Amino acid sequence: MTPEVEGVKLVPNEEFARLASDEQINRSALALEAHGIRTILAANGEEARKTLFELLPEGAEVFLALSTTLKELGVTEMIDNSDRYNSVRARLARMDRATQNREMVKMGAVPEYIVGSVHAVTEDGSVIIASNSGSQLAPYAASAARVIWVVGAQKIVRTLEDGFRRVYEYALPLEDARLMQTLGRHSSVNKLLVVHREVLPDRTNMILVKERLGY
Repeated sequence: MTPEVEGVKLVPNEEFARLASDEQINRSALALEAHGIRTILAANGEEARKTLFELLPEGAEVFLALSTTLKELGVTEMIDNSDRYNSVRARLARMDRATQNREMVKMGAVPEYIVGSVHAVTEDGSVIIASNSGSQLAPYAASAARVIWVVGAQKIVRTLEDGFRRVYEYALPLEDARLMQTLGRHSSVNKLLVVHREVLPDRTNMILVKERLGY
């Protein structure tokens, strides 16, 4: 299921860009809640951003996963360049990868809060996250104290199979194009995390936004 993208321009399947209906959104939210993932509905990006900052206490240690969704919301600048939070990414930027790599990996793996997004949410309450490096997957799965995902409702799909299709047929082509434009290299789906249920109360939160955000 690993696509070869070298030298090939991938075309996103726009089937997976369509915004979910209110019925699908509500069904997904109820299923996520039943699986231990606290779900807050937001009407738009502005409301989602407000909700995010209500969930983040001042002074908290926060690691922002790389996310087009967060970039579109302007969250990156508001956390990583602010004295209001203890930004893990800002601290990492001051360190030397050549001599402090192991310490840097540990810092990114065990933050108090990790904030990011996901690539698919199924109507029966499972979540799929795809990654090139896998750096955000450990804190999402277990090692961060708190997880907050901000998710556009176009990421809702019916089944896990549809979710994997969404990753490879929609998110990967768009990420591949972004990476080629910014870094001159292709992207790939190297690691996948599927969250079916959160076992720790109040640990994992999703802000589900009724508009298109990210991919």
